[in-house]
Amino acid sequence: MLEKVLIMGAAGRDFHNFNVYFRENERYEVVCFTATQIPNIDGRKYPSELCGSRYPQGIPIYSDENLEDLIRENGVDLVVFSYSDIRHEEVMHKASIVTASGADFMIAGASYTMLEANKPVVSVCAVRTGCGKSQTSREVVRVLQSMGKRVVTIRHPMPYGDLTKQVVQRFSRYEDLEKHQCTIEEREEYEPVIDMGAVIYAGVDYGRILEEAEKEADIIVWDGGNNDTPFYRPDLNIVVFDPHRAGHELGYHPGETNMRMCDVAIINKMDSASSSQVDEVRINIRNSNAGALIIEADSLVSADQGALIEGKRVLVIEDGPTLTHGEMAYGAGVVAAQKYGAAELIDPRPSLVGSLRETFEKYPDIGTVLPAMGYGKQQVRDLEATANAVDCDVIISATPIDVTRLINVNKPLVRVRYEYRDRTAPTLESVVREQFAEG
Repeated sequence: MLEKVLIMGAAGRDFHNFNVYFRENERYEVVCFTATQIPNIDGRKYPSELCGSRYPQGIPIYSDENLEDLIRENGVDLVVFSYSDIRHEEVMHKASIVTASGADFMIAGASYTMLEANKPVVSVCAVRTGCGKSQTSREVVRVLQSMGKRVVTIRHPMPYGDLTKQVVQRFSRYEDLEKHQCTIEEREEYEPVIDMGAVIYAGVDYGRILEEAEKEADIIVWDGGNNDTPFYRPDLNIVVFDPHRAGHELGYHPGETNMRMCDVAIINKMDSASSSQVDEVRINIRNSNAGALIIEADSLVSADQGALIEGKRVLVIEDGPTLTHGEMAYGAGVVAAQKYGAAELIDPRPSLVGSLRETFEKYPDIGTVLPAMGYGKQQVRDLEATANAVDCDVIISATPIDVTRLINVNKPLVRVRYEYRDRTAPTLESVVREQFAEG
């Protein structure tokens, strides 16, 4: 008799685990997925075109809130936990719900679902959302490009739309973002890579994505999402740490796994963290992975028109996931507001529109900032309406994209950028060059 399986996820790792292990495995029958963290991704189906011949009707996706009922109603034998950036304690609460409902609870081994590439792979992951993975992966791309390598980035999945149209996505021009109807969250990851003249892939089926990427790459850079583990087995495994959340590297799944597996541990944001925070992170790395090479880095914050900020009442728009499941109260926008002498941060709460009210209700610890939520067209409209309703002098936008491509604002907008910068030796550049030096 087949074991009935439920896969808990958030439209990413869950689909990958299914594709790699469960899709053709005749020991199991996957009866459904559950979805959490990302708005409006439940109520869909994992389509039959991606499921293979064993699932001609596709596989339904339900809300995580119905977990107990789904286990009992479907006679589920095994629940596979497949999403990231969640407290260890919460993982075990989920496990308790599952086991009390009569099913087994499983987390797949980190290396178990890593695909083997035919080209060298540099993996850039983190211990929490918002540590600075993307700026670090771009620095890796820059170094490899300067070595004359053909570099292709593959980004952790963000398939929030029609899954049948997102199997393999290739981005090399801004027109590709329109073609694939990308959300703000997707654009934040893809636009900066396109600006470097590089190619970035994403999608749903990471076996097929790898096949396509290998056709045009000398080296592949895996750009992780949240604090998930790599989908490809890396030749160089880099993990980024955030001392502003010192101790989180020991308290979140699967960030601690990343810490224990990494070859290179980058302590980022050294320029804005305290020495005690940095020391705590360093000690935790040494106690958990004594062989890891530790690199110190700054997250260099700059503003295109910093003079517009001085003395002004400002609304700060920050990267959405960093504030929500990343649990940061602020990001680079607030750092820039302080650096350039803003008079006051204006609280957006009195002006929230539509879905943004729900965001603040779900994540009440967000600070006096506005998360750039944009998982769909309505959220983008709500973001625009909220920004325009706030009584401020200037808007500071600290998302990695030019947000004015998507929203029209009625106040001056200052775009903030943040880039990787080595602080001390050894540098990330020296490590990458040594790893991939020619014969």
